[in-house]
Amino acid sequence: MRVITGVERESPVDEEAFRVFVKAIEIVGGPRKLVELRNLTWVPSLMAASYAVVLRDRGKTTQEIAAFLGLSTATVERMLAAHGEAVERRLRGERLDEHMAGALAKEALRRLKAGEDIHIALDSGRTMLEAVEAPPWTILVLRRIKGLHFPVEDPQQLRSRLAGISVEGEPAEEVVERISYPVVSPADLLKKLNKGVSGGSQ
Repeated sequence: MRVITGVERESPVDEEAFRVFVKAIEIVGGPRKLVELRNLTWVPSLMAASYAVVLRDRGKTTQEIAAFLGLSTATVERMLAAHGEAVERRLRGERLDEHMAGALAKEALRRLKAGEDIHIALDSGRTMLEAVEAPPWTILVLRRIKGLHFPVEDPQQLRSRLAGISVEGEPAEEVVERISYPVVSPADLLKKLNKGVSGGSQ
């Protein structure tokens, strides 16, 4: 399992959001289903939605949540407007989008608050992230870029924010020098960081 170095200990919000994320994966069908999907954009959407529903449950406004995650208020509104029937459609195989991610995260939080256990070990959840090429550093990146305005045109905008995060064993502040710009969204940043560790420009 990868070691995340030089970063702060997870806060209660981080831990709760990760629990919601793992519960949502369980609702979808568990680790095997997640591995089958193998779509990097799928996982950050669900991560972001997990944070969004947890922060809303803690009384944060849409604007505050958007700033925390570095997303537009419209994106957060779509996540938070999701309804339970979207979960049933997802289980029938529809493609995950922001609305669907929000529905899954809301259902996961509802079940956790109702006292339902998580049947997937949290360590296994972190291993799942590795299996779909979305390692735990993605959560840390999403946290660090809260309030960042996209598109990002200059690596200097990212260097200080991502200092101390290790991406596949390489310092993130070095990886951001190798990716192509502009970076148009948080999901685009995660993709480029993931590919940038190979040393190639994206």
